[in-house]
Amino acid sequence: METPLREPTFLILTALAGDPLHGYGLIAEVDRLSDGRITLRPGTLYGALDRLTDAGLVAVDREETVDGRLRRYYRLSDQGTTVLAEETERMRRNVEAATARLRARPSPAPHLARLASPRTARLASPLIARLASPRTARLASPRTARLASPLTGRLDGGMA
Repeated sequence: METPLREPTFLILTALAGDPLHGYGLIAEVDRLSDGRITLRPGTLYGALDRLTDAGLVAVDREETVDGRLRRYYRLSDQGTTVLAEETERMRRNVEAATARLRARPSPAPHLARLASPRTARLASPLIARLASPRTARLASPRTARLASPLTGRLDGGMA
């Protein structure tokens, strides 16, 4: 593969790596895979599917009529599987390199916190709020306060 895939294209191919999907099923799956960051509109999706079909990365699996409307299901082709695997490997190497550099920084916590998924951030926020509380911060051990300081802004475990 010569150029990296754009994120919507990558997500369409990823969605089709499972079972064949019709257009609206693809829209929903891309939304799910991207945690709601990418919302494909029908025109955008069908334009992308036409390009991916012409490139041999996606194929029509079958067509059926539902409530008087034609529903076309798409699947990932063998060539599409190869391209998706190559792109996934390229991205994995990039993530490894970036993560290694972030971990090597003197205070990686603020940088790594931004890398957390929305779910992880949501789960961690009550813990961070407790650490940020002046009452709780006074009760924290010096080691806990030091480890939490990048998240709370407290350097000595006492009042900020």
